[in-house]
Amino acid sequence: MVGSPSGHRVSIHLTGGGWPILDDGAVYREFLSEAAERALQAGRLDGPRVALILVRDGDGAEKYAELTASLALLTELQPVPIVVAEGVAIDSALLAEVDGILVWGGLTPAYRDSISGSFGEIRRQVAAGVPYLGFSAGAAIAADRALLGGWKIGDVPVCPEDASEELEEVSLGEGLGLIDLVVDVHAAQWGTLARLIAATEAGLTDGGIAIDEHTALIVGDGPLRVVGRGSVWTVTDDDGSVRVATMGES
Repeated sequence: MVGSPSGHRVSIHLTGGGWPILDDGAVYREFLSEAAERALQAGRLDGPRVALILVRDGDGAEKYAELTASLALLTELQPVPIVVAEGVAIDSALLAEVDGILVWGGLTPAYRDSISGSFGEIRRQVAAGVPYLGFSAGAAIAADRALLGGWKIGDVPVCPEDASEELEEVSLGEGLGLIDLVVDVHAAQWGTLARLIAATEAGLTDGGIAIDEHTALIVGDGPLRVVGRGSVWTVTDDDGSVRVATMGES
């Protein structure tokens, strides 16, 4: 999804993880600027209302405080906390009247499960022009088919077990549906590019993108763009072989 039938500008920012914020927040600034512009258009002068969605296992309040403190160093905003424990569904009503949606990181299957009941509302908001930023798990679940995790295909290890997301077999499932490319994250840092390559070779997907930490792929109405210090790796099935290429900040 790179455009909207409603005619609104659509902007999706997918970051490969990486914490704390580096490089003066380069991978967040355009998202925050778009949210601020939308707030001004709505007459909100105290900064944009940005939904911060965190699905965490016992440390939600701590991580929310970290995130809001870091974002406050970049811009003025009104955070809308949507913080739940793993296994608990978020309340989609909290997404009303927001100027941006930021889905943070943690266990990818838990994020998918907690947010799945709100997929339709998030898609509606993005189609109406609300920018979306997915960080790590938030980027992985943005796809039509989300790469949820796993470190083996059959009995064969394809990436480090530490990147498994508590799944053994490489698994894909229903995602948010904002883009039609499978997304993996922490590519260079966790070795997950190998997982995407193996999943493509095994026919689990026909390819996708793997994003390095401190790097963002921006999907909008124009060409795909990369910002940040790393690369976005593209993986495609090429007549039975797998082709890998990189995109970097231009």
